[in-house]
Amino acid sequence: MVKIAVSSDNHFDLNKVPLTETISQQTAYLKDQQIDYYLIAGDLFNDFRKSADYVQRLSSQVDSTHVFFIAGNHDMIRGISYEELENGRWPGYLNNQFVDIPNTDYRIIGLNGWYDYTFAVNEDKTEDEFHRWKMAYWIDGLISQPMSDPDRERIVINQLRKQLQNAESAHKKVILMTHFVPNQHFIHYTDDFRFWNMANAMMGSIQFQNVINEFQVEKVIFGHIHQRLDPIKIGETTYYNAAVGYHNRRHNEWQTDDFISEWENQLKMFEVF
Repeated sequence: MVKIAVSSDNHFDLNKVPLTETISQQTAYLKDQQIDYYLIAGDLFNDFRKSADYVQRLSSQVDSTHVFFIAGNHDMIRGISYEELENGRWPGYLNNQFVDIPNTDYRIIGLNGWYDYTFAVNEDKTEDEFHRWKMAYWIDGLISQPMSDPDRERIVINQLRKQLQNAESAHKKVILMTHFVPNQHFIHYTDDFRFWNMANAMMGSIQFQNVINEFQVEKVIFGHIHQRLDPIKIGETTYYNAAVGYHNRRHNEWQTDDFISEWENQLKMFEVF
């Protein structure tokens, strides 16, 4: 039996979390729960180098647990280029990589993900209009990339399909970790709040969802949305979102007053055999 814990959207910097103390507390909890794999689905810091450094520090203290992470959109804001995100290698960084869990049929696949505006089904806008809105109002306007958002998502879709084909050929069950929203079920549409209808364009991709369904991926871990969600099975796939979210003057999404309590409450755990 292998025990897996998942988290995302810790936002250590935005939440002003005391990092050294928190790493010690997380280490103690992961050891106490006898976690074999701790998977982080992005958005640790607004700086990739800080995110990678955190993972390295945590890994060095919780040596009985394998720690893996991918980049969320916040991690991509500074300290990293698109080319480095795609091709760079840091301890525990799992984008477009996989890890087979020994003595099981399971494979963990990591993919940062992106979006192509297709979740914004109730906004009749062109690709250029979505892009201009993003650059004006969405934090991802700070992220540099050498192609359009739909073109970037097409690369992600091709990576996903290739990874799943390889897993299928190897007769592996898949645990997919991505940052962006992997299924339209989790998208909120409204008739009276246009901002979020436009923001849905930056949530994920219907094409990504279709590939997950095509290959009947068993488990998907994701972040990006800061809702309090129980694991849910849709079709053949069980989805896990363990986002901690924001706790500051502008946004308070926590149900407790301290980070470690919120992290523990939001942590999702499951076992594979």
